[in-house]
Order: sequence, then C-alpha cells, then structure tokens
Amino acid sequence: MKTVIIHGQSHAGSTCMVARELAQKVGWQTQEFFLPRDFDKPCLGCFTCFQQDLTHCPHYAQLEPLANAMLEADLIILESPVYVYHATGQMMSFLDHFGTWWMIHRPRPEMSQKQAVSIATAAGGGMKSTVRDMADSLEMWGIHRVYKLGLGVQATKPGEIPPGIQKKIHKKTDVLARKILSHAGQQGCNSRGKFWFALMGFAQKHFPPMEPDYSYWEQQGWHRGGRPWK
Repeated sequence: MKTVIIHGQSHAGSTCMVARELAQKVGWQTQEFFLPRDFDKPCLGCFTCFQQDLTHCPHYAQLEPLANAMLEADLIILESPVYVYHATGQMMSFLDHFGTWWMIHRPRPEMSQKQAVSIATAAGGGMKSTVRDMADSLEMWGIHRVYKLGLGVQATKPGEIPPGIQKKIHKKTDVLARKILSHAGQQGCNSRGKFWFALMGFAQKHFPPMEPDYSYWEQQGWHRGGRPWK
C-alpha cells in the first residue's frame, strides 16, 4: 500500500517531522513532494479545468506527478505549518487546482478507497484553522476517512520541542497510525462529501444542466442511483 505526503513548505521543520513520523508508523511505501519546490504555480483563474478537465490546466505538466501520486495512494497526508493562522500560500495555491475533484463537480471514485490526514504545527496557535484549510479539500474530494492533527510544539525547530510535547506527539501518531491501519482497504465517503453530493444531485435534476459536470455524472451512472463510493 502507498502513502503520499504533500509538504506545504520546502524546509524540513516540525510539521514535516510529524508527517514523516506518522508515515513511518503506518509503514507503507511513501512518496513525498515539497511545495513550492515540486509545484510552484498559482491558479490563474482561467476556468479551463471547469470548462474542459484538469488535464487542460496550463500547469498540468508540473501538476501531473503530484495528482497521479494522490490518485494512486491509499493514504494522503497534507501538512503545513501555521502561517498567519492558515496553511501556507503554497499549499493553498496547490489545492486551488483541484476544484473539479470536489463532490459538487466531477469527483474521482478513487477517493472512496483512501484515507487522509491534515497536519499542522505551530509554536503557539492557529492549528485548528490550518488543518481545516486542508481538510476542506480532502473531505470535499470524497475521501473515506479524513483525520485532523494539530499540534502546538512551543518551538521553531524540531530539536527545540520540549520533551513532554515530543512524548505527546509520539502518542498521538501511535494512535492515529493504528486507526489508519485498522481501516485500510475499506471503502466509503465522509459525511460532508455525501451531503454535498446529494445536494448537487438534486440540483442537477431540477435545474438546467451544467456542463461538463452533468455529462460526467451521466457517464458514471450517478443520475441513476450510482455513487462514487460504491
């Protein structure tokens, strides 16, 4: 089984350390990408992905390896340190490119077989809003189980983290790794993703169809009772 980590920064700080520790405890084959080193393009707002598909994005040549890695992975880990109470601009620019994967547009059925973790650390606060920044996309992609892990480390470098907090980190990653392993291979969709899928299904039946979303749903059989997670 496979894990992919998307790091929201190019330095190996405390958040990177936590993500790597978790991936190591899960024990699957792991691939890592660092932003902006491996992808540094902001979304242009050109709407090409919505009018056609993601492969027509002007940035797709650079985006493709990261997109494919996420589609092939069993576990997706998105991590970002807290920058002004939110995820890094690099992480948000990356996630901006996947609007068509949301449950209200053209969700990928592969997501129903995955688990994901949103991780954030900070010396002080802002972890809750930062993990939410990334979990929004993970949940709206329709990933089966999405976990959120925010940690106040009281340090700016991994080597400065107090021993008591290090112990807390190890315990939390132990617990989370066991949860991930216990649900490996399961299929489904988180409740938020299901809600928005149902709402969009109703809209497509009662309002003029939006293309190419409508045709995509028709091809997948979702207008006739099928679901991405079944």
